[in-house]
Amino acid sequence: MANWVLYHTDGCHLCEQAQSLITPLLVDDSLQLVDIMSDEVLIAEYQTSIPVLKSEQGSQLCWPFTAQDVRQFFTQIE
Repeated sequence: MANWVLYHTDGCHLCEQAQSLITPLLVDDSLQLVDIMSDEVLIAEYQTSIPVLKSEQGSQLCWPFTAQDVRQFFTQIE
């Protein structure tokens, strides 16, 4: 099973929506939440595009996305 990272920040309602779409689609705890505010490089890279779902292979799914988009993203990567 692949591992996934959700780049987000606290208080971001879009990030909360993204997490609520993604979590039910996973069969385990393979989602790592990374707050971009913890790192200047992440802030520079993702400040205007969060939430972003990233696979361990480096593929990214940027907001806006639906549950169907997430399922398709998971299928393409796994």
